[in-house]
Amino acid sequence: MSTSKRLPTTSDFPSSWTLTVSPAPSSQRPTNILILLHGLGDAHLPFAQLGTQMNLPETACVSIKAPEPLPFEASSFHWGDDVIFDNTVGTIDPDGGFKRVVPRLVKEVIEDTLIKKCGYQSRELMLFGFGQGGMVALNIAVSMEKELGGVISVGGPLPSEAPASLSPKRKTPILVCSGNDSPWVTSSAEDKLKAVFESVQLNRYKRSGDTMPRSRDETYPIMQFFARRLKSSAGVPEGSVELTA
Repeated sequence: MSTSKRLPTTSDFPSSWTLTVSPAPSSQRPTNILILLHGLGDAHLPFAQLGTQMNLPETACVSIKAPEPLPFEASSFHWGDDVIFDNTVGTIDPDGGFKRVVPRLVKEVIEDTLIKKCGYQSRELMLFGFGQGGMVALNIAVSMEKELGGVISVGGPLPSEAPASLSPKRKTPILVCSGNDSPWVTSSAEDKLKAVFESVQLNRYKRSGDTMPRSRDETYPIMQFFARRLKSSAGVPEGSVELTA
């Protein structure tokens, strides 16, 4: 294991992953790493821009592209084992199984690269996922017994393959954001989260739609979560509360 932390580079990671690494603001030494996992049908570059926009102190961002392209959509990607069409709503079910991708992310990205090669502790790693990417992020936290810095999932619950409960519960703190009528972040999904994790915070918007936050009121709990969990002496910069993707 490395004796001191350093900024990862794309060449540190296995060539099977496509990703971008954004350094901490103002050339600060990266105390934390934020891993960004995009949603179903998206790619990693918009989420890389999101990481830069958040301007989190002493935090480098690693935005990862899902490994599988969607059928007939060469520039759109997904994290699932399968592509499952939900005929009732006419869209792809985001809960496509993650038995292949989660072990790879845990071993190849987190354990072998960020922890062993670049010198980070699990507590210094946070994950931010949207939709299907949020499901993957939560599943990573379930798979790892060590406490992570935290997981933020926007519109993504625990996948069906995750255990219904754990004893002892996982210590990684969780923040889940969703619309007030979310078809995914339901009351039963909330119960499952609380049966698996010790610390679960729900941020339900005062509107419908599992989208990224659109206002300061919707963004504030996210920035509060970062301020509480990031290892940084600089704090969250004034004005760094608008997230768009």
